[in-house]
Amino acid sequence: MNHWIKAFRLRTLPLSFSNILLGSALAYSFEKGESTGGFSRKIFALTLLTTLLLQILSNLANDYGDAKKGADNENRIGPERAIQSGAISPKAMLNAIILVSVLALISGVALLYFSFKNNLSWTFAGFFVLGILAIVAAIKYTVGKKAYGYSGLGDVFVFIFFGWVGVAGSFYLQTHHFNLFILLPATTMGCFSVAVLNLNNMRDQVNDKAVGKNTLVVKVGAKNAKIYHGILFVVAYLAFPIPLIFISGGNLLHLIPIVPVFIIHLIHLVKVYKICDPKDFDPELKKIALSAFLFSILFWASIILEIKM
Repeated sequence: MNHWIKAFRLRTLPLSFSNILLGSALAYSFEKGESTGGFSRKIFALTLLTTLLLQILSNLANDYGDAKKGADNENRIGPERAIQSGAISPKAMLNAIILVSVLALISGVALLYFSFKNNLSWTFAGFFVLGILAIVAAIKYTVGKKAYGYSGLGDVFVFIFFGWVGVAGSFYLQTHHFNLFILLPATTMGCFSVAVLNLNNMRDQVNDKAVGKNTLVVKVGAKNAKIYHGILFVVAYLAFPIPLIFISGGNLLHLIPIVPVFIIHLIHLVKVYKICDPKDFDPELKKIALSAFLFSILFWASIILEIKM
């Protein structure tokens, strides 16, 4: 059982939960401001459960796809994968992928039912299709002949599903309301998520290039990848944290999630630009994933404090 827990790669969960927490915090704020009564703990819990299953599915599929394509080999710098180590057979991994896909679908349908049970409309159908696409995207990152992770499109899909879909989707499932403003925090979380992927790809650039995994880092090179990494954080802060201060009328409560995370990111960027050995990128992955989680938790805290004051 221990090797399956390792294959689930639970350390990736804080990042995947971050966009749900941020979207739900915004929904909680919207509810209190508009008196919609739309926030539901049941929907929140089901959103987290569905996200958990999709993240585990993605991790299992990545293990399977990279093993089949030879990307997981003795030259890879990151943690040893389950199939690579021989702890899990390819057939067992494939069966697990099918099982988790079914569980994710069941959880997703339950989530949509409780969100739309009083209003089964075309929006319900749209979210159902989006859920199917999320399952397909989780698998197709490394699995199949046209795996998008091997064509430099991983950044785009991560930005969409870990940013716009995660934040805006969780907000809408709670409130049944959408405006363009929600895309600002969604963009911030999308950039944080892509930054984690970029670190992963900078770490594995040499091996990825050797096995034909043409990530964006492989295509643009290490130097440009570091510049791109910095741009991701500039866009992230310009999209939401900085405008938030002005939108809230200079409310200092909103500095709670911004200041500590900004300091972490500033130190991180300085270190990334100094790194010469690819293996030194590995510890930075955890820092950004956890800082994104910290940002979403602290944002929740600032919202609660603002409402109570």
